[in-house]
Amino acid sequence: MKIKFTLVALLMLATSSLMAQFSLSGEFRPRTEYFGNGGNFTKAPGTLPSTTAVEGQEGFISTSVRAAIKATYKAETYTLYTSLQEVFLFGDRQQISAAGNGNLRIQEAWADIKLAESTSLKVGRQPISYDDQRILGGLGWAQQARTHDAAILKYLNNGYSLDLGGALNTNASTGPVYNNSTLFTYRDMGLLRANKKYGKLNISALALVNTYQDGRVAGDPKATLFTGGFHAGYKTGGLNLTANLYFQEGQRLAPPTGAVLDVKGAYLASVLAKYKFSDKLTLGAGYETISGRTDDSAAFFPLYGTNHAFNGLMDRFYVGNHGNAGGLNDLQVSLSTKVSGIAVTLTGHYFTEVEDVASAPGINTGAVGLAGKDLGSELDLVLAKQFKEFKLVGGYSQFFEPSEVVGKDTQNWAWLMLIIQPKFL
Repeated sequence: MKIKFTLVALLMLATSSLMAQFSLSGEFRPRTEYFGNGGNFTKAPGTLPSTTAVEGQEGFISTSVRAAIKATYKAETYTLYTSLQEVFLFGDRQQISAAGNGNLRIQEAWADIKLAESTSLKVGRQPISYDDQRILGGLGWAQQARTHDAAILKYLNNGYSLDLGGALNTNASTGPVYNNSTLFTYRDMGLLRANKKYGKLNISALALVNTYQDGRVAGDPKATLFTGGFHAGYKTGGLNLTANLYFQEGQRLAPPTGAVLDVKGAYLASVLAKYKFSDKLTLGAGYETISGRTDDSAAFFPLYGTNHAFNGLMDRFYVGNHGNAGGLNDLQVSLSTKVSGIAVTLTGHYFTEVEDVASAPGINTGAVGLAGKDLGSELDLVLAKQFKEFKLVGGYSQFFEPSEVVGKDTQNWAWLMLIIQPKFL
């Protein structure tokens, strides 16, 4: 009898130990969106990519879903993480089809290996996210999110951190070894990021080098782009200040031709201030300027940041568009409050162009120059409610075209998202 009790106790202890090391969670995140007047991604030939729908186009409703299973195993000297994810649209698969939509994939698969007391190596498919995610971010808003196939050596000690990493992407199994010409697909990447906290002040420095190569184009064109700069944050009492300053130098490729574009002194600078007056009222104001293309340089591009979080929620700028246009000035004000347990945020943006792109070289050679002129304004309303085991988030946005633009409808967009993140084990 004692032997049986001993075996049961050992089994329970082993199971408890395993459960402490292994966790299994999931995510179910459907989002329904209404794109008024034909959608905010409508692109007309010869115009800037970020345009609203022409008058008379009808709006439509679309529902996308992120469904994921996530597993973590923690051992003494390493942590292993994998996630399996599918992103699908309501209606993208016939009801009795034997095939899927092709969107099921390994979203993340990485190991974080402890090399010493303050040093570790994280290698595999992983999100890379720093600071306010202006240059490198996980892009969590997009249902597919963003990951990198990379290795990062991490050092952390006494509030100081240093990350040194890199990645090399090849495509030999399906075509040219290097087929990485776009701003979102690089041939190789090297990064160095340092961060230090000084009481209420948090400062980061980032250096990023990307090489792009298009093996599909004659001559196998290649370009290397350097992005570097600083992020700073300061918190005291109810005041929260953040600032960014980044520069780009080198070259990048212009799809689909593979033309090499020079980048000289391109820049992004921003400052954002928020003050929390009480638990129910926070006011904010900020300004950001991003250089556009000139006669001797391509425009600055924020690369791998969570761009949806900046320059308006309707993604009129720098979300797969506006890549080599006339730049952007963004003046914003915001108000956050709570009403009956619902978090409410209202943000207004006023956009102007930095450069006249009418005669400058680059991708959008047919664009009309609007240097310093009105590019429109946007109003974003976001509502969020946390329930016991799930969360609802929704919003409404309105974009107002400038008076110089004719033949376009004012664009509106509404969305509602359910977030459920169960912990199975």
